[in-house]
Amino acid sequence: FMAYRLSSKLFIQIGRNIRKVREKQNRTQEDVSGEAGIEMSYYSKIERGEANPSLEVMYSIIKALHIKSSDILPF
Repeated sequence: FMAYRLSSKLFIQIGRNIRKVREKQNRTQEDVSGEAGIEMSYYSKIERGEANPSLEVMYSIIKALHIKSSDILPF
């Protein structure tokens, strides 16, 4: 049994997609992270692809952006 490990490239792509949506909505990182209930520094790391967010955190961000998961997930 081999555990499936998500590549850092995937996190970078997801982060870019989140940033694009946020900027298209003319919202700040502070606004989205506050609505998602996470620290802005952590949210910033997610956008840069430097964090490995849990599904719970991803769900919170998706809800804060008022989008579907398919809008940011490249799979």
